[in-house]
Amino acid sequence: MPTLYVENVPDELYRGLRQRARENRSSIAAEVISLLERNIPTTAEMKRRQQFYQRMATFRMHRVESDGPFPTAEQMIREDRKR
Repeated sequence: MPTLYVENVPDELYRGLRQRARENRSSIAAEVISLLERNIPTTAEMKRRQQFYQRMATFRMHRVESDGPFPTAEQMIREDRKR
C-alpha cells in the first residue's frame, strides 16, 4: 500500500483535522483516509456515475404524455395560459 506524506499543512486545517479525529475516536491518518474515501471517486464509482447519467439522459429523451386521470404539468401550464 502506498504511503502519502503531506507537508506545509496550514495550522487551522490541521487543528480541524485533529479535532475531527478526536470526535471520531480515530487517528489523524485514519481520518485523512476516511475523508479521501468519501471525497475522491474511484474508477468504479466514476463508471457507476456515468451509467447513472446515461440512464437519466434516456429518461429525459422520452416525453410521456399523461395516460392517467391527471394532466401533465405541461398541459396544465398551457391550459392556464389560455385563460
